[in-house]
Order: sequence, then C-alpha cells, then structure tokens
Amino acid sequence: MRGAVLYAPRDVRFEERDAPRIIEPTDAIIRISATCVCGSDLWPYRGIQPVTQPTPMGHEYCGIIEEVGRSVTSIKPGQFAIGSFFASDNTCPNCQAGYQTSCQHKELVGGAQASRLRVPLADGTLVATPEVPSDDLVPGLLTLSDVMGTGWFAADAANVKPGATVAVVGDGAVGLLGVLSARQMGAERIIAMSRHESRQRLAREFGASDIVTERGDAGVARVKELTKGIGADAVLECVGTQESMMQAIRATRPGGSVAYVGVPHGVELDGRELFFAHVRLHGGPAPVRRFLPELIDLVWNGKAKPGKVFDLTLPLDQVAEGYRAMDERRAIKTLLRP
Repeated sequence: MRGAVLYAPRDVRFEERDAPRIIEPTDAIIRISATCVCGSDLWPYRGIQPVTQPTPMGHEYCGIIEEVGRSVTSIKPGQFAIGSFFASDNTCPNCQAGYQTSCQHKELVGGAQASRLRVPLADGTLVATPEVPSDDLVPGLLTLSDVMGTGWFAADAANVKPGATVAVVGDGAVGLLGVLSARQMGAERIIAMSRHESRQRLAREFGASDIVTERGDAGVARVKELTKGIGADAVLECVGTQESMMQAIRATRPGGSVAYVGVPHGVELDGRELFFAHVRLHGGPAPVRRFLPELIDLVWNGKAKPGKVFDLTLPLDQVAEGYRAMDERRAIKTLLRP
C-alpha cells in the first residue's frame, strides 16, 4: 500500500509502505475511509519536533474493519469504527478512571495517513457506529478520533457548565471545536480568541458570542473588560506555547479552571504566580475513548456537525499539499480521502 512518510522538515512523501497485518491476537486492520492532518503533525513538519528517521504520519482515522485478531470480540469485519490516537485496553485502573490515553498498556496509533491501518488493543480502542454511515457523516465522525474528542475534553476538563462564561485560546481546529463543545455543554458566553476572519466566522457558527483579536497581556485585558474585570469561568488553552498558556491562566477568574490540550512546547510555569491565581489546571492528551460513544451519538443524530472544521479536502496522494496548506494557514484542517 502507499502512505505518507515524513523524512525531514517539510519533506512529506506519499510512497510505498508495507501493508499492515495482524501481529497480536488483539489487533484489528481498518480500511481507511477518511483521515486528516492534525495540528500536532505540524510540529515535526516544521522541524520544531526533531525527525530522526523516516516516519509514517497520521493518527486520526475511521473506516471499515477488514480483519480482526482471534481475541477480538467487540467488533467484527464489515463494521465502521472510530478509534483514539492511543490504543488502550479500556480495562486497566487508569482506563476505568476515564484516562485511556494513560492506559498502562497504551500504544500510539501512527501511520493513519494511508489506505489501511493496524489498530492494537482493538476491543478497548475502537467503537463501532450503529451501521455503516452515509458519506456526508464521515467527516464529522472522523473528527471524533482526535480533534473533536480533544475539544470536548478541553471543555470537560475546564469544568464548563450551563450558563458559564468560557474563553478559548487558539483558533485552530481544536480551539474551534472547543467552542462547539462548550456550546453543547451549555455555556452562555463563549469568547473566541482569533485574528483570522475565516476562523472567526466558523467560531461564531459553532457558538462563539464574542471575538477577541488581541493576544498576550492585551488579550487578557480584553477578556477582563468583557467580564467586568472578573475573568472567564473556564478557559480552554488549545495552542501549547508559553504565551498561550499564560494568557489562559491570567484570563481565568479566581476559582475558575484552565484546560490545556495544546501539546506544550517550551512552557514553564511560575509556581508563585500560579499559587496566587487560585486557578485550577487540568489537561493532557485527550482520553478520546471515554467520550466516543457520546460523541458518535451527537454526530449520528445531527446534534453537532464538527466536520465543518475541514475546509480543504484532498485525495490522499496529495497529502503533501494538505500539510503545506495548513502550515501556511491557507486551511484550518485538511481532510484526506484514500
């Protein structure tokens, strides 16, 4: 088969790769219906995260089960399934607590920008849809593998409640779906921090009530102004830089919560400032598996349409252009179809 491989910064090639096969009895093989480029893929693409060897890319996926190992019982060939970017057994104490991305037996699921994918620990990782979906549902279902699951975790971890005031730092796909998630959870006011008109439009469509274009201390001041000097009840940090993290913490009211789901790069916290902020912090790699049944129901029944976050669709063999478009901010998120 062919798939995307990153050789060096900005050097993505679509080339021949070994087809996946069942290795462990707990594995499944999926024929990919759709995959995509993640914002976190841009860190190695830009050279910020070192690439030491040719690396198969992609960790967001959905598709038809083609084959399962002899120990797999919860899914079967012919079903359409979605799974997390981390495989989990869904039975260990961490999984039972709802943190499947900290499973004691977790495995990163990589190489999804291809026509087929091996998914380890299939029983604990994959969730089947009620039936094979219509084509128009596939983009929304794909988002549940990571980006919508991460936005949802951000809202959950920030303790978003009905009537809350929420601020979202970051206008990438995760931030935009954090806006959608906060609205689904009943937030009354959602402040989206964005400088880009197309992203602002989508943020408003997803439920944002206010747009703040300022960043850093100026952005904090604007949030405080909008909240009568108090700050937001919940802030979703969806970038992962020092500036975005401090902006999130400082824009939160005392007693409020910050969820950080942007993979941190160079982030350091001042313990004394954090101590006096009276702000809760919670985050990490989203335990997507915890939310998959609920989110599948939302998309399946048309209650949420997270697939709108894809503003560029390309055939899989044009994956390199998908990376370029996101790197140059010509696209929010690229959908890839084999």
